Amino acid sequence: MTYDNDPYRQQPQQPSYGQQPPPGYGQQPPPSGYGQQPMPGGYPGQPGGYGYAAYPQPPYASWGARVGATLIDALIVGVPAAIFYGIGFAVGFKNADCTTDQTDTSYSTSCSGGLSGAGLALIVIGALIALVGRLYFIYLEGTRGQTPGKKMLGISLIREADGQFIGFGMSFVRQICHFVDSIACYLGWLWPIWDAKRQTFADKIIGTIVVKV
Repeated sequence: MTYDNDPYRQQPQQPSYGQQPPPGYGQQPPPSGYGQQPMPGGYPGQPGGYGYAAYPQPPYASWGARVGATLIDALIVGVPAAIFYGIGFAVGFKNADCTTDQTDTSYSTSCSGGLSGAGLALIVIGALIALVGRLYFIYLEGTRGQTPGKKMLGISLIREADGQFIGFGMSFVRQICHFVDSIACYLGWLWPIWDAKRQTFADKIIGTIVVKV
């Protein structure tokens, strides 16, 4: 048992009259993080700190890099499809019987047999390769920002506002908007050569940019 008026109990020392209290006497500790500077925003996808931009200015991809990536993607999908097309037409019309009727003033050619079932099947396979391959590349571009061609050349497609990927749906819409690039003598495809943000017309409509990674 203890007593508040126990004379032998030590009481905390109080500064005597005329003396300065020791440093920190009676002060509360500063809150956590007090005086620290906010961290700047990181690379696309990282949240920015207070008072800083969330998305820094990116290095835009050159027109040549974009064209090179498109050509690589076209070869990856187009070569297998073209092989099936060629074999299909060669096999399909191999047994076709063609005759030519010639008169004094004109001539005509007629063929019987037409495209065989095997040839037609090979042509359909080639068309499916082209279609599925193209859709898969649109999916990769929307969800990862890179097709195989873009990955090889170190560029990526992102949303201009926040640096995020645009998703499959908007990537598909962007491909449709490339129709605008093709009108007026394909001017939209050449626009990134002199545009400050290296954007095509489709990029400006969707709000996307292609950057170096």
